[in-house]
Amino acid sequence: MFNVLVIGTAADMILAVFPPVTGQPLQAALLIDAILLNGGAIGAYIGAGLGPGPRDGLTTGGVRVTGWEVRWVRMTIECLVLMLGWICGGAIGVGTIAYALSNGPLLQIFLPMFEIRRHPTR
Repeated sequence: MFNVLVIGTAADMILAVFPPVTGQPLQAALLIDAILLNGGAIGAYIGAGLGPGPRDGLTTGGVRVTGWEVRWVRMTIECLVLMLGWICGGAIGVGTIAYALSNGPLLQIFLPMFEIRRHPTR
């Protein structure tokens, strides 16, 4: 719930200050940047042990249970959520598909960069 309040409030404040982004090249650049930054942020908070959100918990649990690489587990979850949203009448665009297909591979890259490794005590 805290995520919803903080992120929703921050998004509303930013949208009130900045004008809408027009022009497909700029929109595409921002989409790519947002997907990359989101992948890094997810890798950072999971790797730092700050507690996974619902999809992150399914991802980390799915990796433990199946033995699959994190990229495949996360991509499967994101694609299932995308399909469920579509079945419920949600809109699917290029950005939605790009996010669903890239989030898992990006998490595979970023998670080890931020993962806290515990050294065995001597």
